[in-house]
Amino acid sequence: MSAETLKPAPARARRARGAQTAGPQAQQHLLRAASELFYREGVRSVGVDAVVERAGVNKMSLYRQFSSKDELVMAYLEQKDEQFFGYVEKSFAKHPGEPAKQLQQYFDDLAVRASVDDYRGCPFVNVSVEFSDTAHPARQFVFRNKQRLLARLLELSTAAGAGDPQALADGLGLLIEGVYAASQTYGPGCGPILAAPKVAAQLIAAACGETRAR
Repeated sequence: MSAETLKPAPARARRARGAQTAGPQAQQHLLRAASELFYREGVRSVGVDAVVERAGVNKMSLYRQFSSKDELVMAYLEQKDEQFFGYVEKSFAKHPGEPAKQLQQYFDDLAVRASVDDYRGCPFVNVSVEFSDTAHPARQFVFRNKQRLLARLLELSTAAGAGDPQALADGLGLLIEGVYAASQTYGPGCGPILAAPKVAAQLIAAACGETRAR
């Protein structure tokens, strides 16, 4: 992505937008608009003008909050990262002290979330597909997000008593990515997505030497 540097709008444009949101609320509105547009339509296809229009702010407000489109994208990813791990930990919290059930619960909840009609898959996968340069800050952010998730899976796999915790974490990580892909190729709520919790149960049971994962 080229760094689309934002420049102050002409005085006439600023006056025309004078009644729109500015000040402390501008960043919140901008991030909400960027989140909706980037997730639904893609980071590259959405320009800053579309974000400004959706947010209801003036160009000067955007310029004061973000110096470039790249910076806005990074703020979007940070927001999505916080939201994502909120989902993860909410699932795990349903079975405190029971790591095998915590792992299973995440797949149960993911299958439900990935079955919503307007589900667009994983925002981090979507962003990584848009940028071929692995050194780009957005791609590096995606790597960190995935590494953090895998570390969490490994932690619970170890606590669950898996014979090979790394192999279980890797298998579950692969299954998660499969759900994301299937939601966009087969469609939300498809058979492969609905099968994912059962496959996860089999992996967990086999790795932990249990006849039932839950």
